[in-house]
Amino acid sequence: MSRSPSIAPHVAADQDVYLVVEEFAGRRAWCETAEEDTGRATLMRDLMDGLYEDPTRIVAFNTTEGWSRDVTVEIADELRRRLVEFDEVAACVLKFVERAARR
Repeated sequence: MSRSPSIAPHVAADQDVYLVVEEFAGRRAWCETAEEDTGRATLMRDLMDGLYEDPTRIVAFNTTEGWSRDVTVEIADELRRRLVEFDEVAACVLKFVERAARR
C-alpha cells in the first residue's frame, strides 16, 4: 500500500507555521501561501500591508513538535499593540482586531 504525501509544508526544522482562514463571499477558506511565507514575521507584515481582505482565523502549527493551535486572539493582540507604530492602518486589520476582541 502506498503512503499519501504529507500536506505539511517542508519548512526549516522546528519552525512554527502560520496559516490564515479568510472569508470569501460568505465562505471561509484557507489562504494559499508559499512555504517561505508562513512564518510569524511575514504573517504580521502581510496583515499590516492589507494582503488579507477579511481574515477570520489564524492557526499555527509545528509538525516537528507535534502541536497546533488557534492563535487568532494572540495575533490580534500583537497587532493592536503595534497599531500606534503606523500612520495608516488598513480597514481589514481594524476589523480583524475588533472581531478577535469579541472572541
